[in-house]
Amino acid sequence: MAKAVMLQGTGSDVGKTVLVAGLCRLAANRGLKVRPFKPQNMSNNAAVADDGGEIGRAQWLQALAARTPSSVHMNPVLLKPQSDTGSQIILQGRVFGQAKGRDYQRLKPQLLSAVLESYETVRDGADLVIVEGAGSPAEINLRAGDIANMGFASRAKVPVVLVGDIDRGGVIASLVGTHTILPPEDRAMITGYIINKFRGDVSLFADGITAVEGFTGWPCFGVVPFLKAASRLPAEDSVVLERLAGGSRAALKVAVPMLSRIANFDDLDPLAAEPQVELVFVRPGERIPADAGLVVLPGSKSTIGDLEDLKHQGWDDDIAAHVRRGGRVIGICGGYQMLGTSVADPLRIEGERERVAGLGLLDVETVMAPEKTVRNSSAHSVDYGVPLSGYEIHMGCTEGPDCARPPVMIDGRADGASSPDGRVIGTYLHGLFGSDAYRRRLLASFGIEGGGESYRAGVEAALDEVAAELERVLSRDWLERLLG
Repeated sequence: MAKAVMLQGTGSDVGKTVLVAGLCRLAANRGLKVRPFKPQNMSNNAAVADDGGEIGRAQWLQALAARTPSSVHMNPVLLKPQSDTGSQIILQGRVFGQAKGRDYQRLKPQLLSAVLESYETVRDGADLVIVEGAGSPAEINLRAGDIANMGFASRAKVPVVLVGDIDRGGVIASLVGTHTILPPEDRAMITGYIINKFRGDVSLFADGITAVEGFTGWPCFGVVPFLKAASRLPAEDSVVLERLAGGSRAALKVAVPMLSRIANFDDLDPLAAEPQVELVFVRPGERIPADAGLVVLPGSKSTIGDLEDLKHQGWDDDIAAHVRRGGRVIGICGGYQMLGTSVADPLRIEGERERVAGLGLLDVETVMAPEKTVRNSSAHSVDYGVPLSGYEIHMGCTEGPDCARPPVMIDGRADGASSPDGRVIGTYLHGLFGSDAYRRRLLASFGIEGGGESYRAGVEAALDEVAAELERVLSRDWLERLLG
């Protein structure tokens, strides 16, 4: 029987994803067959698993850390927000339906059997399964029917380690408060806690550890410093974008409008890692910088809604002016659809609007359809003659005269469209910038050198650095019990 441990947080964004990835890499480095698992995830940053179907991008990263093929069973329930109140439900990699928050709460008990089935699939043949919770177990208003935290842990009999984020302040209160608010049976599932994102002299927190243990009886399994290597790993949630500012001034400024339902924004990470690129996420209420050389329209979970919001922000005028000045635009997936003359939704898949005008920068039209394309793809850049690899997750079909100039060939078929002057292109291929050769040629077209270091190798190195740091700072006794 595989060992298992579940990391739950005192709140969202406490760093569980990186800790699970680091522990997976640490276990893999010791020769263990380790696999990640997250019962329920809410994110528009999705990946295509190696066995087909959608999972959270974070679980794809954790599988990479574990040096094991990714599977839809590693994240059996994925919620992809489409509005402030509703989400698309992905169950074991496939579209299950859509639900608003209250309706989803009623659905959760039905989903638990699939979650437990996937967990057993992940456990089969593994030495260790490292489970990631979602949000906080202290959200007792959601405890009935819970499948993400204690509801899963108690049914699967997986011990829990609580993670507290000291960087946001109040970590003692959040740990003690969680202990206080949990019912006795849930409290008993917690075997200890980890303090995450510590800055400074850790000895100064010794009294804090004593206080937490005095209130809760839980041992501390370690104080993890702020992991600099984590910044080189793909982020799970778009909440991280709210904290991003433009990088230091560089040879090429790349502007990215922060769409309200931005999806798969880790497409931009390879550009952000380039020393001569300044990646600027343009927030609502801000203008797209006039000195940007390239504008990238990222993916979106709600193309029509985000297109209308883009116009409301005045970004359509900014992008048109950018193109008139000779600037270039690349649209990926939903961003590609926005570049056309119109987006039609005759079945009202995304909402009540049946058709909206696009930005008109490509002579193509998109028609939404209920079938979703989900696949990993081998591709080739028509413009630069270099190989690409990536994935497709999209709904709808895009056609028009500019498709006669496809920028990409995916598995031998033409994909995307280009304007006659080649300054505006769109593609459904996610991962475009992850190709070191493509990135090098793209940056060279702006007169700068780039793409010298492998982006994927950088991610692997960051995972090894996180694992080494966790091995240094976490309780040796706890690690040996977990990994021994």
